Amino acid sequence: MSGVSLATAPTVVSEQKVATTEGTSTNQKTPAKPSGGIMGSLRMIELQLVAFILVFSASGLVPILDLIFPAFATLYILALSQFAFPSHESSSSPSFQQEIFKGSKLFRMYVIVGTAVGLFLPLAYVLGGFARGDEHAVRSATPHLFLLSCQILTENVISGLSLFSPPVRALVPMIYTVRRIFVDVDWIHDVWLNKTLSATASLQDIVWYWFGKGLAVANLGYFSMNLFFFLIPRFLPRAFEKYLQQKGEMYAKSAEEKRSSPINKPQSSEKKTE
Repeated sequence: MSGVSLATAPTVVSEQKVATTEGTSTNQKTPAKPSGGIMGSLRMIELQLVAFILVFSASGLVPILDLIFPAFATLYILALSQFAFPSHESSSSPSFQQEIFKGSKLFRMYVIVGTAVGLFLPLAYVLGGFARGDEHAVRSATPHLFLLSCQILTENVISGLSLFSPPVRALVPMIYTVRRIFVDVDWIHDVWLNKTLSATASLQDIVWYWFGKGLAVANLGYFSMNLFFFLIPRFLPRAFEKYLQQKGEMYAKSAEEKRSSPINKPQSSEKKTE
């Protein structure tokens, strides 16, 4: 899971835990708040991401391959959840993210850096490109923002659904990160090779020029490190460990029920004969 999606992850579980703790201390049950329907369940960040996706899709700045990639990724995720890694009853707990990410201060700093580098600064770069009339900057950074918005929205939606098991949830950021690394390579190619600076450029233009170059390199470096040093070696193994543990508990429970059923059957037959 990317640092950006962690920073925008739902906090429903922690709120429920706090409410439970308060209820036990006062020996009172905390009443549940109404969900408010489908629109009430969507947080403001998710509505903003939907708006970004619609705007980027209609702007014509995102290539066709990147536009159809989220659809294929969604179909593949659904297929994995049905045939490869079906969800168990115990795996529907939304505390999966909190169990996987018990990070220190250094890890929280890592998340903040990922949010700034991956989302806020590219968004500022695109908006600045619109204000400056720099179509090249807008076109080069928009595919990255589009795929990242789709990833965050997908992760936030499936995190509260029991249909998706931990391995499937772990594969979502990996699928999007791999694709976005190639997009960031194209971004670097655009700003480093296809964009030039005139000899009479002002100081503001020079700062803007190097800001775009540095931002593209920073995104490629951060998400490459996130993929090869966090998602693959740490996040994915923990997700499979949790999934296999839940699967073993389910099999042990079913085996125990099968062993206890023959014992109960003779007792019931004896009662009938009496």
